[in-house]
Amino acid sequence: MTGQDTVLGIAVPAAILAAAAFGVTGALQHRAARRVEGGGPVRWGLVFTLLRQPLWLASLLANGLGIVFQWLALSTAPLVFVQPLLVTSLVFAVFSSSALRRERPDGLVLLGAGLCVAGLALFFLVARPEAGHGTLELRDVLPLATGLAAMIAVAVGLAVRFAGRVRVLALATATGVLYGVTAGVTKLAADDLRRGVVALLTHWHFYVVVVCGVTGFLLSQNAFRVGVALAPALAVIVSLDPLVSIGVGALWLGEELPGGAGRIAGQVLGLAVAIAGIALLSQRAPQVSTPGRENG
Repeated sequence: MTGQDTVLGIAVPAAILAAAAFGVTGALQHRAARRVEGGGPVRWGLVFTLLRQPLWLASLLANGLGIVFQWLALSTAPLVFVQPLLVTSLVFAVFSSSALRRERPDGLVLLGAGLCVAGLALFFLVARPEAGHGTLELRDVLPLATGLAAMIAVAVGLAVRFAGRVRVLALATATGVLYGVTAGVTKLAADDLRRGVVALLTHWHFYVVVVCGVTGFLLSQNAFRVGVALAPALAVIVSLDPLVSIGVGALWLGEELPGGAGRIAGQVLGLAVAIAGIALLSQRAPQVSTPGRENG
């Protein structure tokens, strides 16, 4: 099997399955988190409350499946190829949320989903990412890491200072950045795992994945808790995740997207169409007015 066959036969289906699992996860977790009332802007102990909800426990199973499929995709394809595919998780999340509420998505939701798929199809038709060196040196990490850490700190600060939509979007921003970093380092951890469990546990990559992944997970639950609608928070997360991942892949892992004015224009156009679909979905998401309405 050639490298291109591996990408098409393994990485793409695995990434789509991961997106589906993460989309279902988001819908279930938003519904469960909205049942939790009270508390401050960021509740680090929120998970212990959510553990008492069967719906949230079911979301962990879906999330686990998503992680497995994501690892499989990242072990067979470049990071900058896999992560943009996960944008489709918002499509799955919106449809899953509609199903949970026994509502049919309207025409604009279908249009938004179509734009996401069309934009990603164009992006991957034009862009054929090349694998990087698969190693990470401290001098390569610091510039981008410093900027991303500052972005997370500002976002959390805004979440603490402001309420309402600002808090939701700030928490989602911090989550999206952390998930993007997690995906990048997961690529390295997946390469470690190929050499065995001992190699995985004796390299720092795995532990960064755990710390960033768990922190992002906790912030996402808080974003879902304070957000009336699922899609605005999830739209920010799934948009930032691949964008940060592309930066990580290029600046940390040496992955490259083909140059040339035509190819670059096609890539930008494809991502723009996908982001337009995300924006549309975020405005047409199922709404709830109070946490009490989530109890049904």
